[in-house]
Amino acid sequence: MTTVAPAPVPVDDDVLRRVAAGLFHDPHAVLGAHAGDGTVTVRTLQPMADRVVVVTADGRTEASHELDGIWVAVLDRTDVPSYRLAVTRGADTIVLDDPYRFLPTIGELDQHLLREGRHEQLWTVLGANVHRYPDPLGEVVGTAFAVWAPTAQAVRAIGDFSYWQGQQYAMRSLGDCGVWELFVPGVGPGTVYKFEIVGSDGVWRQKADPLAKGTEVPPATASVVVESSFTWRDDAWLAARAATDPHDGPLSIYEVHLGSWRAGMTYRDLATRLTEYVVDMGFTHVEFMPVAEHPFGGSWGYQVSSYFSPTARYGTPDDFRYLVDALHRAGVGVIIDWVPAHFPKDEWSLGRFDGSALYEDPDPLRGEHPDWGTYVFNFGRAEVRNFLVANATYWFEEFHVDGLRVDAVASMLYLDYSRDPGQWRPNRYGGRENLEAISFLQEANATAYRRTPGILMIAEESTAWPGVTRTTDTGGLGFGLKWNMGWMNDTLRYMQEAPIHRRYHHSELTFSLVYAFSEQFVLPLSHDEVVHGKGSIYGRMPGDHWQRLAGCRALYLYQWTHPGKQLIFMGSEYAQGGEWTEQHELDWFTLDDPGHAGVRRCVQDLNRVYRDTPALWRRDNTPDGFEWIDSDDSDGNTLVYLRKAPGAPTAAVVVNFSGVPHEQYRLALPAGGRWREAVNTDSTYYGGSGVGNLGHIEADPIPHHGRPFSASVRVPPLGGVVFIAED
Repeated sequence: MTTVAPAPVPVDDDVLRRVAAGLFHDPHAVLGAHAGDGTVTVRTLQPMADRVVVVTADGRTEASHELDGIWVAVLDRTDVPSYRLAVTRGADTIVLDDPYRFLPTIGELDQHLLREGRHEQLWTVLGANVHRYPDPLGEVVGTAFAVWAPTAQAVRAIGDFSYWQGQQYAMRSLGDCGVWELFVPGVGPGTVYKFEIVGSDGVWRQKADPLAKGTEVPPATASVVVESSFTWRDDAWLAARAATDPHDGPLSIYEVHLGSWRAGMTYRDLATRLTEYVVDMGFTHVEFMPVAEHPFGGSWGYQVSSYFSPTARYGTPDDFRYLVDALHRAGVGVIIDWVPAHFPKDEWSLGRFDGSALYEDPDPLRGEHPDWGTYVFNFGRAEVRNFLVANATYWFEEFHVDGLRVDAVASMLYLDYSRDPGQWRPNRYGGRENLEAISFLQEANATAYRRTPGILMIAEESTAWPGVTRTTDTGGLGFGLKWNMGWMNDTLRYMQEAPIHRRYHHSELTFSLVYAFSEQFVLPLSHDEVVHGKGSIYGRMPGDHWQRLAGCRALYLYQWTHPGKQLIFMGSEYAQGGEWTEQHELDWFTLDDPGHAGVRRCVQDLNRVYRDTPALWRRDNTPDGFEWIDSDDSDGNTLVYLRKAPGAPTAAVVVNFSGVPHEQYRLALPAGGRWREAVNTDSTYYGGSGVGNLGHIEADPIPHHGRPFSASVRVPPLGGVVFIAED
């Protein structure tokens, strides 16, 4: 009697060929284990194999070669078992798990949220995520790869695990959500990978993962599988952050380019050295220029290629967590620059990702930035908005950052930004406002503040767009703070004038108070003001060396006491003389000069007094926190004003931008008694000439400028003084 071997579940030869070539949209329908008529068919793609055996708990079943490297075995059972594959090539046999025996790692709810563009933790389902599954044959550890590529014909995972050959790791399409997915057993942290995508044009493209959590060190361009093992120790910081409103608190920001603060430092080096320095200086926050991975170092990070990965130039993602954690435990907040306005055109990155205009706007009049040679995101596409909104959330939740400073907001708001007539397309109402970008910014801000109480969303917005820091439910953009570019431009233009000419430009200083409370502002003296031939802050000051240093000290006192938070770029705190370049570290040798060291000590004391004086920050955003005493002394180049807050001592500020001291200056005050001289930028301790008031003044009942009290004070040249009322 002849026994007929059971037949495998049949598959058309054309489908088998497409599977073998890695071109079939649903390889799991063919490969893996499939129950048939009383048997289970196992197919596996093993090119160049000499023998394949299916290994189960019950025994071993020989497979036979079927077509183009596909092997097939039929198990005499009705249930699908756990199994491994013993694959022999030459003298070597390896036992491995089968990627095609696993269910999708992305569930129906996730797919629904992806279709709707509402998956706020997108990074948990897309990208490369390590999974562990219990199994009768032993725990299975591997990586789930998932990527959005809706117009692709096929997608394959490639990497060092596949010798960069993709046909063995074809991914399955999950349907109308546009996602392709594959779980690859045995692939773990540190694995280098990309996606190989064939578009509707039939062209294969190797692309880095848009949601990669790690990357190779540039100029290498592959993505890296990451699994965090970091243990956070900043619980106290996070609890305090959630319980406070940073917009009404002290905010003194030190802006840093990680690669040039100190040359050659890693994230962990910076966790010690930078943290010690910032604490010593008294800043409340650091702001890092973009840390997301970017291919060209000279872009300073403003052309991002991997939005979910801290740059590998300085270490791993957990190393970056270590830096944030160290700063938090030292009482310092962390803000990072975020760049959702545009992205570079590198062939291996986001551009034309699946062969179509996917992340970028397909309209050439809206999808490309003429100044920067970059693509502009398609803010009207739900999945693209989801990508960016989730990215903001990612930095808050995965890296505990305290704020995002959103770069180039104006370029997003206006369709005609940096475009001539005929080079832009109006919105549906005929206007120049980018309605989709406005909606995206509102969604990003509202989501960030809802999910992570106590954080900051800060806009770099250089126009008079109304309501940047108004809440979204009242029609605003929903930012918490906005860079005050008008204050910066007017102030630096004034400071560049010789003191003898400043009387003609006095209104450039006082004008900022006309609109100071129209938004919630940060006063920025950022990296943009010390590059591209502008020189340093020190270099902009007129006069000799002493006068330039004095001008810097006076400027900083004015900045620290003006309504609004403040930010200065690294090196400015000691009045670095040379213009900044990312190619070498700061000129720390400048501190060998006692005058520059004095400027640094002045900034230290400004930060100390600022933090200890609620009048200087508690009412930054409302008119009742500021009051002019004298705004009209243009001949004396002098500003005199009060800073106030309920329940806190009032601060009186006198800033003299002239080159001569004002002796016996009659200072009008709201109350009598002793006023402490809290800061005098002309102190010899800072390198000044020592024109001061011996630590305090007495306000007598002598009316002046409509005030019931006044005092005779000495006001230093190119200097400022802060007096604080004593009980």
